[in-house]
Amino acid sequence: MNIIYEPKGRAREYSELACNIYMGCTHKCRYCFAPGCMRKTANEWHSKVTIRKNALTLFEKDAQFLCRNHDQRAILFSFLSDPYQCIEESEQLTHQALEIAMHYRLKTKVLTKGRARLIRRDLPLMRQMGTELGVTVCFANDTYRQDWEPDASPIDERLAILREAHDMGIFTWVSLEPVIMPEEALQVLVMLAPYVDLWKIGKINHFKEVEQQIDWRKFLREAMAILLSTKAKFYIKHDLLRYDDNANASS
Repeated sequence: MNIIYEPKGRAREYSELACNIYMGCTHKCRYCFAPGCMRKTANEWHSKVTIRKNALTLFEKDAQFLCRNHDQRAILFSFLSDPYQCIEESEQLTHQALEIAMHYRLKTKVLTKGRARLIRRDLPLMRQMGTELGVTVCFANDTYRQDWEPDASPIDERLAILREAHDMGIFTWVSLEPVIMPEEALQVLVMLAPYVDLWKIGKINHFKEVEQQIDWRKFLREAMAILLSTKAKFYIKHDLLRYDDNANASS
């Protein structure tokens, strides 16, 4: 395939197929892994967003291939860039790619912390085609968000779009990754419980000064207690799950 691909490693814990129509991301998240993957500096990656050459043509070619082969693995938009950053307002490539996927009856899911007005525009389309809407939420307090995700959407926008999507009957999921401040993460779990169908939770990596200060066993124990009490569906990423003593004892 050309633009739809099979993620590897930790990324595969999120989706078996993915697509990045845009390259670069202006959210400027401090924990972003994409610059390293793409062998660029953080400034290079976050300062400019480009469109993949012939993106929609290549996407439709891949969609036809998946359709012919009856491949019903969901395509995730996106890993390396956000599908609903500001460029989407003028280019509408995410919107058009979703329409192509619907035409070929392919399964799709989205992961974003982009602008609510752009996501809201596509909610009727997502409902019609059964797209699963995922939003990254790592903090309950927007002051912390401004520090770690300076140009991403505010927390209240993300909460609002999750509520709207859930009320429309769209399957909603939250990526609570990376966990940076355990108390904030636990508050997110409680705050969003009524509007989230699935949680995916993972620890921060490559920030030793942060990682070493956190009691990951304690956090996982407290997070699991909340998840189980709310009867939520959840997936714990492998890097965090290794702190589960019960899992280690039974393995």
